[in-house]
Amino acid sequence: MTKLLLAVALPLLTAAYIPPSPDLGKAEGQCRPDEAGPAFLADVIGLKDRTGQLKLEVYPATESDFLADDNVLVMAGKTFRRVEVPVPADPVPRLCIRIPGPGTYAVSLLHDRDNNHRFNWQRDGIGFSRNPKIGWSKPKVARVATEAGAGLTQLQIVMNYRNGLFSVGPLAGKR
Repeated sequence: MTKLLLAVALPLLTAAYIPPSPDLGKAEGQCRPDEAGPAFLADVIGLKDRTGQLKLEVYPATESDFLADDNVLVMAGKTFRRVEVPVPADPVPRLCIRIPGPGTYAVSLLHDRDNNHRFNWQRDGIGFSRNPKIGWSKPKVARVATEAGAGLTQLQIVMNYRNGLFSVGPLAGKR
């Protein structure tokens, strides 16, 4: 019986596998010129410098899905959107990311200063919708979840960086 179950399940599991890709969610997240929404317009506050990339991501507003592996979310048919751009020279960069429709979402923003597509707490910056206080673990989704309307929904995301040995927060005077 076990062999039969494996023979049936294995092809289904391998067929659904999506290989890792930093491009996952980008086509769905890309805003189009003069598009009315639904989308988030995120103003980025308190960048440490203008190096690297900004990576804005949208997740379902549930604890189990917030910051979950993008492959898992896509395979399950859940919302995942990504926009990744070189850090703009603008004093307050604005990023646009499309969403499937009005609703509640969790938004994260990574300042990937070394362009390695991973968060390095010693070097990179991180921010979230609703700007929760950052500790040594991800914030609870209830502190991050934000409502989006049918049009363009404005966000301000304050970046947080390692400050000293034991704290993570906005740069002095940037909140």
